[in-house]
Order: sequence, then C-alpha cells, then structure tokens
Amino acid sequence: MLGGKGAELANLTRLGFPIPPGFTISTEACRHFLMHGEAPAAMWDQVHTAMAALEQEAGRTFGRGPDPLLVSVRSGAAVSMPGMMDTVLNVGVNEDVAEHLAGSHGEPFALDVHRRFVEMYAEVVLGVSADPIEADK
Repeated sequence: MLGGKGAELANLTRLGFPIPPGFTISTEACRHFLMHGEAPAAMWDQVHTAMAALEQEAGRTFGRGPDPLLVSVRSGAAVSMPGMMDTVLNVGVNEDVAEHLAGSHGEPFALDVHRRFVEMYAEVVLGVSADPIEADK
C-alpha cells in the first residue's frame, strides 16, 4: 500500500531510527490517478493535513518566512526498481524564499538551493534536461 520506500521508512520510524518527518501517498492513490487522470477526492485534504503536521513538527512554514520549510518529493513504486528513484529537492523554494535564505545562510547557499530545485523539477517533472550539453542530444 505504501510502496517499497514508504513501507521501509515507516518500519524504520516504528523501530525508533532518526528518520526526518514525512508522509507517504499510497500506491492506491497512484493507481487511481493512472486510471482516472485525477487524484482521489480526499487525497489533497489529506496532503494539506500532513503538510500542516510537518510544519508544526518543524516549527516552520512551507515555502514562506525567514526560515521556511522545504521538502523533498520522491517517487516510488509498489516494488522498488533500480533507477526509479526520482527526487525533487527543495520543494517550496521560490525567489522570496531564496532571498530569506540568502539573508540567513548567505547568497551562494540560497542560489544553490534554488538552482537545485529548478534543475530537478525540470528533469523529473517536465522531462527537460537542465544540462545544456544533455539538452542538445
């Protein structure tokens, strides 16, 4: 129901390992999306509730504020397959967040956080290579 990665993260959390807080969208929701072209009716309410819990636990606000909550989104499958672990880091960063990060952590760090998000989003979500050499192939 959780996919290979989600199930293992749940097991590690239950065993007391120091796993960062997070949540998993079920493989049932994925199947529903693939069959119907849209998420199940209650899924987005559940995601908003889970994000609110993450914000509460982290003491940060997703994508806003001087010390924003940024998240990583990782794809999964019911059975783990090599090469199928696409991840988008720093979801929640935008130009305003990058400005806050530059003020608290320095401009090079903030620019790197923003660049990584843009590159990963382009490659994983849009299927566009952010590498100009790869884009020419």
